[in-house]
Amino acid sequence: MRDEFENRNVSAGQPEGLDGPEDARNPGREFFDWFQMVMWCVLAAVLLFNCFARLTRVDGGSMDNTLKHGELMLVWSLGYRPQQGDIVVLNKVTADFLDNRAIVKRVIARGGQTVDIDYETGSVYVDGQPLDEPYIKEQMYLPNGFTMQQTHWEIPEHAVFVMGDNRNASTDSRDQRLGPVDEDYILGKVVLGLWPPDRIGVF
Repeated sequence: MRDEFENRNVSAGQPEGLDGPEDARNPGREFFDWFQMVMWCVLAAVLLFNCFARLTRVDGGSMDNTLKHGELMLVWSLGYRPQQGDIVVLNKVTADFLDNRAIVKRVIARGGQTVDIDYETGSVYVDGQPLDEPYIKEQMYLPNGFTMQQTHWEIPEHAVFVMGDNRNASTDSRDQRLGPVDEDYILGKVVLGLWPPDRIGVF
């Protein structure tokens, strides 16, 4: 009698057809959910890399050994304001002689500051104070090009003075054809090295 009562309870508590084929998950619905998830990921990536950040590849050796030619970087744009020491990417239209390439440099000074270079000692001075620059590849020497003979600059407001870490192989703000760069030409700050694997790291 007890067994019969328990059997009736089990039967009453289990909906008919629970394990039947009509209750199996719809394959079409599963594909739609997967497709929707992929589209949301794509949309998020588009928004990220168009509004907030972008991927940029290093072109040339002017930032050796900090950044290598061909290295892939994540550049942050949203709300960025340049600070001394930041590595930044400048718009390719900054100067015609750069062959319309985006360039990667380090911010040395900002608007309102002065920059002086002593090529005899290879030193850079900002507002009369020498910079401690452990990141440069080697000692800086006086360039041969006549457009890079200047040694004193007064940086205009809303501009930055930029240089490469590989000073002897860098065309930067020392060149009178470029000079201090308006902040509007800055695409963003390099925040992360992404490729190759042995160069992955935060800046």
